[in-house]
Amino acid sequence: MRFRPTSLKALVDDLADHLARRAEPWIRVAVDGAPPAEPGRLADALAERLRVLGRPVQRVSAGDFLRPASLRFERGKRDPDARYEDWLDAGGLAREVLEPLGPGGTGRVLPSLWNAGTDRATRADYVALAPGGVLVLDGELLLGRGLAVDHTVHLWMSASALARRTPDEQAWALPAYARYDAEVRPLLTADTGVRVDDPAHPAVLDDDPV
Repeated sequence: MRFRPTSLKALVDDLADHLARRAEPWIRVAVDGAPPAEPGRLADALAERLRVLGRPVQRVSAGDFLRPASLRFERGKRDPDARYEDWLDAGGLAREVLEPLGPGGTGRVLPSLWNAGTDRATRADYVALAPGGVLVLDGELLLGRGLAVDHTVHLWMSASALARRTPDEQAWALPAYARYDAEVRPLLTADTGVRVDDPAHPAVLDDDPV
């Protein structure tokens, strides 16, 4: 595989220009990556750039669509397979965010569903995303679940870089990311694959459409 060095600004500009040219009623973008890859940072920058280009934007984080603790931690708080399989409420994310922005959708989305810190529903209000708007979703382990999104970005780190940048207290989750990489191959599955062994110096997979 060949990678083309770039910068965060250039990556954001290229992605935003590509998305702004699309003509669907709504566009759903997923920025996927392990926490050390900082998918939220890229998603925030992309959302801001799209707003500058005149697109309405709704930011959503998959971390606000986790399942209740009783389900996430049924196999223990540090089970990597549970993190991979059980933590995300993929059904809730699809029902409340992605499907309303699909063909024939209402455009009304729920920006958050569950507060993992308090282990309670957020009781957020629904918001309407205007036609022509872009949903920018960030999170981990998102690909390979059949989520209805229109463009995917995966921020990939080599196993050694991921281990080096993962805090010691989160190292138990590394087998989940290794399994994800082996089973889903997200760098190749995503519409835009980006190597971020050093998040300050990204490199785009050469055959990427952006």
